[in-house]
Amino acid sequence: GGGGAGGGGFTLLELLIALSILAALVAIALGGLRVGAAAWQQGEDRAEAHQHARSLAEIIARSVAGSFPYRAAPREGGEASLLFVGEEDRLAFVTLSPPFPLAAPIAFTAVVFSLESGKRPGLAVREKALPNFEPFEVEQPVLVDSSVAEATFSYLRAGGEWEKSWNGAEEKKLPEAVQIQITTTVKGKREAFPPLTVSLKASLP
Repeated sequence: GGGGAGGGGFTLLELLIALSILAALVAIALGGLRVGAAAWQQGEDRAEAHQHARSLAEIIARSVAGSFPYRAAPREGGEASLLFVGEEDRLAFVTLSPPFPLAAPIAFTAVVFSLESGKRPGLAVREKALPNFEPFEVEQPVLVDSSVAEATFSYLRAGGEWEKSWNGAEEKKLPEAVQIQITTTVKGKREAFPPLTVSLKASLP
């Protein structure tokens, strides 16, 4: 009998086997591509989240580093007290370098960073030009960063202990440093960033 169909041609079976092998290879390659693309996208998201968190931390750090031991008397008169109120999830202070410079060239800006919940959750940034009788009263935030899930502030004493709060009016000075810890949520993934410690040069005698 003559071997094969028309000498050097493929039989239907061989053709089917070759096609199914090719299909399997294409499926594997595409699957790999899809996994690779997903991993790449995740990597991109992470890189973007890191970049975003880093920029945010730099904005906060620059403002906090510009803290000034600003003293102001209350509206009803009396002794001037130092404007700096630090809590675990809120920091209100006076700075020479506001996160978002105000339109008018003003030396001192009251800034409040606070972690908000409710309608617009995230890290809110508020600013007010000084002098002002109510420097830390609630204003509309300049910005609310919704990617921030947690923001914790702690305050360094001259003795080396970290405190969870700092009241400038009682302490009569600024803390030596402020530590900021940020946790972000990007596409449902939480990520805690290493704490950032900012020294307050103006607080030194």
